Amino acid sequence: MTAHITASDKVAIIRICTGSGCVMSGSLAAAERLEEAIAAAGATDRVRVVRTGCHGLCDLGPIAVIDPDDIFYPGVTEEKVAAIIDSFLGGGAPISEYLYRVTEDAEPVTRYRDMPFNRLQHRIVLRNCGIVDPESIDDARAHGLYDGLGRALTRMSPQQVIDEMKASGLRGRGGAGFPTGVKWESGRRTKSDEKYVIANGGAFINRSIMEGDPHSVLEGMIVCAYAVGDVRKGYIYVRDEYQLAVRRLELAVEAARQAGLLGNDISGSGFDFDIEIRRGAGAFICGESTALMFSIEGRRGMPRATPPHSVEAGLFGKPTVMNNVETLANVGWILSNGPSAYAELGSGGSRGTKVFALTGKVRSGGLVEVPMGVTVDTLVHEVGGGCSGDAVCKAVQIGGPSGGCLPAELFDTPMDYEALEAVGAVVGCSEIVVMDEHDCMVDAARYSLSFTQAESCGKCVPCRIGTKRMLEIVTRICKGEGQMSDIDTLERLGVDIQRSSLCGLGRTAPNPVLTTLRYFRHEFEEHIVDRRCRAGQCKEISTFRIIAEVCTGCGVCKKHCPVDAISGIAQETHIIADALCVKCGLCELHCPFEAIEHS
Repeated sequence: MTAHITASDKVAIIRICTGSGCVMSGSLAAAERLEEAIAAAGATDRVRVVRTGCHGLCDLGPIAVIDPDDIFYPGVTEEKVAAIIDSFLGGGAPISEYLYRVTEDAEPVTRYRDMPFNRLQHRIVLRNCGIVDPESIDDARAHGLYDGLGRALTRMSPQQVIDEMKASGLRGRGGAGFPTGVKWESGRRTKSDEKYVIANGGAFINRSIMEGDPHSVLEGMIVCAYAVGDVRKGYIYVRDEYQLAVRRLELAVEAARQAGLLGNDISGSGFDFDIEIRRGAGAFICGESTALMFSIEGRRGMPRATPPHSVEAGLFGKPTVMNNVETLANVGWILSNGPSAYAELGSGGSRGTKVFALTGKVRSGGLVEVPMGVTVDTLVHEVGGGCSGDAVCKAVQIGGPSGGCLPAELFDTPMDYEALEAVGAVVGCSEIVVMDEHDCMVDAARYSLSFTQAESCGKCVPCRIGTKRMLEIVTRICKGEGQMSDIDTLERLGVDIQRSSLCGLGRTAPNPVLTTLRYFRHEFEEHIVDRRCRAGQCKEISTFRIIAEVCTGCGVCKKHCPVDAISGIAQETHIIADALCVKCGLCELHCPFEAIEHS
């Protein structure tokens, strides 16, 4: 176990997460108690508290890491603060019962870097999240932010900046994966008296970056504007729900102006550029570039046909270069460390690292950044620790609600643009939802399709009508009312919608259905032919019963039933009242003797 810090010439730092997840868990109150306890002990000269952005392990918050020994405390409530500070200042070992354990009987993990979730990570985009105070430009600059910008403005021409982006292999992190340097070069070649750059910050991953390291986004935007040329104004488009991200971006923009990094004659270079933050209404369709631009202009967020492309005629009819927030957060690091250092990471045509939101039925979920090209299995089992409890991982959905669902047999697929596309998935918004044997793939497809169908702007017929018809069919199958001909109809509709929709939402909306039909067709057939849901999730065709020969009358199922549908006395066979049962499956999940089955 790592020896604890005692009094020394170096100031120890307690970094406590104040990202949205940990704030909801009470991290602000815990941070105040930490500061009060340190002050009461007269130790402000030896210890200071830094309120950081997201560390990644959101389900363990509030999170605190004590440097320089990298001591990791999850779940730091106000009640734990006094004991942590007393132990820390007294030079004792970390409090064992407060440390993280993979399982209850496992040895505690003392250091943050030794967390299984962190061992394979290579942080570039998230390099400062959980480290810097996102509301302090001085702290940001002390950790190297704006160094890349300084190099670009003083030692590089705009074309040299573009050449380094191309050499790095950086591709857009918003889903399509278009080469960033090529996009910037196209913007530069377009002649106009006025151009714009936009940062798209709509996805969940983007929120954490903006909350935890807003200056990395600003630096990337400034460099982009310099490289493209004739750009004096940029916009960061943020969902209005991301209130903390908006506030920290506003603080960062004002601090950058005060420091001479935004506005006229940036750092004495003769380059003028400023940034405005625009709040969106949270529409999924506004992740599409042309719809986003209409929203900034104050119009309804609806896509338009292309060409002309945005680099030719975008915002306010002027040439516009748009990048995802995650893409821009790479730029400063590449300029500071060199394009070859970035290109060394990744595989094939997908270089660098990628941030993924790992969620669902996984033991350790959260934000993880790994080199592109690692396999799905590595993310799910080595980083995420596999499925919770004794469950077996059955599938993953990659790319958010428009992503494809892959079976366990394809978990050796590399996480890169071309490999995922080949098996029907997309990088998309980089969300990975892990599913186990208790999940119904037909219902999972229905859930995703219901979201994209509701978010359709309605402008084009294939998306507006086609996704509605697909949803009706899948819903009917979930109710046990499907026909075998429905499978052919779904496949035909899905392909037609992909080929003929106006924008990316429509072209990817059928993905969940088409991939589940491709890899889990047998579950569709069971719903249609046998009127059976093997996972017991489709309530209209599921019935739960207790196996009399196996039941011991322990009462665990009765205890977990939320509607009191289970009756019976101790040590005698229990009974489920089908008329009361809501088919939640909690009884089957918690039965220690596997005495409950569904059909």
